[in-house]
Amino acid sequence: MPQNLEKPVLNTLSSDQPGERKLNALEKIYLPEIFKGMWYTFKQMFKPKFTMMYPEERWDPPAIFRGRPVLVKDNGRERCVACGLCARACPPLAISMQANEDADDPKERFPDFFEINMLRCIYCGLCEEVCPEEAIVMSKDYDITFQSREDAVYDKEKLLIPKEDLKDRLDYLREYKNRQFGQFWDFQEENNIHSVRNRDKRWETSLSLVEMLEAKNEKDKTLRS
Repeated sequence: MPQNLEKPVLNTLSSDQPGERKLNALEKIYLPEIFKGMWYTFKQMFKPKFTMMYPEERWDPPAIFRGRPVLVKDNGRERCVACGLCARACPPLAISMQANEDADDPKERFPDFFEINMLRCIYCGLCEEVCPEEAIVMSKDYDITFQSREDAVYDKEKLLIPKEDLKDRLDYLREYKNRQFGQFWDFQEENNIHSVRNRDKRWETSLSLVEMLEAKNEKDKTLRS
């Protein structure tokens, strides 16, 4: 039958409830329980302290820790090829970049500018997951403060960190990826430097990437017609 919501119901913790524990006189005044809590606090005062005296003492996070994202600086240059995958995968849209080309660079492409809005970043690590070059990783830096909103937007100069300082995280990622994808996946560091040239021998290798794509589209139109 439907319940009458206007009629008050019996409190389930009343004295008429079966199995309800009866309190004695001391328990009814709550003083013994208060003294028990104070005694426990008093005992903890003489035990070894594990609190770090920050900022004099700083915590060194493990390699699995996800701190602020940084760009890997390899041999004096960024590893990033400005593919835009990290910006597309970022849930709060905290990453922005603009690509450029350099014929003297083995990887041909590089970010003309690269910015991360740290006020938006949620430290999820998806940018690190999708990066094919291991160019953006989560560092151990957790002490981040800003004086203004403008200071929270980190440009490429602030984001670039030498790979030697990120060795723990890079080693962890290599082990994590190899374990995740099985024995057939063996991530090597030389994979971070590659070229888009000579992937199709029919393309003119003296052209830039944009010109190569335009030439291929023109050739496809000719074949279709």
